[in-house]
Amino acid sequence: MTIDYKVALVGASSLVGKELKECLTESPLAGARFVLLDEAEAQGQLEQIGDEVTLVEAVSDDSFDQIDFTFFAGSEEMTARYWKRAMAAGSTVIDLTSTLDGEAGVLIEAPWLGEGAKSPDLLTKAVVPANSAALTLALLMDRLSILADLRFVAATVLQPASEYGKNGLDELHQQTVSLLSFQGLPRAIFDTQVAYNVLGSFGESASANLARSEAKIRRHYAALAGDRLPQIRLQVLQAPVFHANVFSICVELDQAVPISSLEDAFGGDHIDLVLEETDSPSNLAAAGQNDVLVLLKPEPPVDRLSGETSRFWLWAASDNLRLAAQNAVECALDMRRLRPQGKVQ
Repeated sequence: MTIDYKVALVGASSLVGKELKECLTESPLAGARFVLLDEAEAQGQLEQIGDEVTLVEAVSDDSFDQIDFTFFAGSEEMTARYWKRAMAAGSTVIDLTSTLDGEAGVLIEAPWLGEGAKSPDLLTKAVVPANSAALTLALLMDRLSILADLRFVAATVLQPASEYGKNGLDELHQQTVSLLSFQGLPRAIFDTQVAYNVLGSFGESASANLARSEAKIRRHYAALAGDRLPQIRLQVLQAPVFHANVFSICVELDQAVPISSLEDAFGGDHIDLVLEETDSPSNLAAAGQNDVLVLLKPEPPVDRLSGETSRFWLWAASDNLRLAAQNAVECALDMRRLRPQGKVQ
């Protein structure tokens, strides 16, 4: 029996849409038939998915007939306009834009968290794959919570320009070039200088909103944490980089544990423990990687006899677009068990 799924990517030419195409071709959904959809101005563009080169079609109300899974990876406006139409056509909706965050019956999901994480059921209308920064934090806290109760956690997230799509990348690039040539700065997205600068907020006329990004991370982490994972004191800063989130996380446990046990906790899938500071996690090192890169730094003093500590820092990095796409595909695979088994050939 062959399950013949049909999958639509709305916003196929976006940054996360391009990453999603690659992740889908590496997944059990690789054999599906794909329909690439986007705004009218992207119509006719050639996009590759797997070994196939496909034309991007303009999205419309009639685009979702016979579609099994619809990934929304474009603008929030496009998601808001078409998600109900996709659901009415019988499609499973996976919203990477977080537009449906807060809608009744919509679940914020991260299947990587395994046991204890909330899973979709027959009442789930659609899923929002958890924000990649929230997912990274939840993965790290999930591993640590196995060892001991976490008394205190504080995290600073250094966010890249790609969180605001291609327009964010372009403006950072243009600002960098303009500064080197002593020209005026484009400000449509950030309304301030982002190049060569670390920021805690944007200008008043910015179309991007750092406070809103921070609120999303808090909200998504809280949804993943439930009553199982600790609260996190969080701040989000804008870094002058193109890709990948970087994290500085301070952790205090309620009891001292061996450093070797901490290192073992970060073994397994989705996390890559870096043992040498010379290979410290970074934006460049994380770009294109499937795993979260983590460096453990115990807070002095460490008990010399037992090699135990209760306080330490984590310096971590993860590819924000790659993790978002991977999580979305995992959400689709999780939702697959709730829908009719495609078409039998």
